[in-house]
Amino acid sequence: MNTAPGSLRRTTTAFLMAVALLTASPFMASSHAASDINIGPGVDAEAAAFVKTHPKEVATMANLCGAEYDTIALALRLPTDASRLGTLWVYGGNGAGSNQNTCSVFDNNTGTSKWMKLQLCDNYTNTPCDVDQGTFSQYAGPVWQKPGGCGTVTALMKASSSSSTYLINRVADNVTNCN
Repeated sequence: MNTAPGSLRRTTTAFLMAVALLTASPFMASSHAASDINIGPGVDAEAAAFVKTHPKEVATMANLCGAEYDTIALALRLPTDASRLGTLWVYGGNGAGSNQNTCSVFDNNTGTSKWMKLQLCDNYTNTPCDVDQGTFSQYAGPVWQKPGGCGTVTALMKASSSSSTYLINRVADNVTNCN
């Protein structure tokens, strides 16, 4: 089982965010409050209600994505609302307009480490997907995608990498900003 890529990504992301704060570069780390986060037009009423009742989670996941990600495009409780093992978050920036990048984080809500995979793809064949996978106790991601393509996000969770049974197996279409 190789968890180094996800661990390295989180370590690198945390380091870069700290450097950005210290140097006051234009890529400053995010310090979103829940009130800073908009609910995008594609978020259904049930998900919007969930977002409003979980402000700490909303802000935490947005902060992982970065300062420009201020609009929730998708908030899915998985595998179901009643039996939430994970939450799939997709964020865009500035109202999630078509020229904005997309970021996704897959929150582990089980309280124990699980094998997880998060993949964010646009719809262009020459653009590679951004993927984070491994065994995580908190979350997979964040992963990012450039604007366009009306792409997909895939969230997978299993008890372990060797398990043949998925606790979560969800693909959501048209989640990246379309242009």
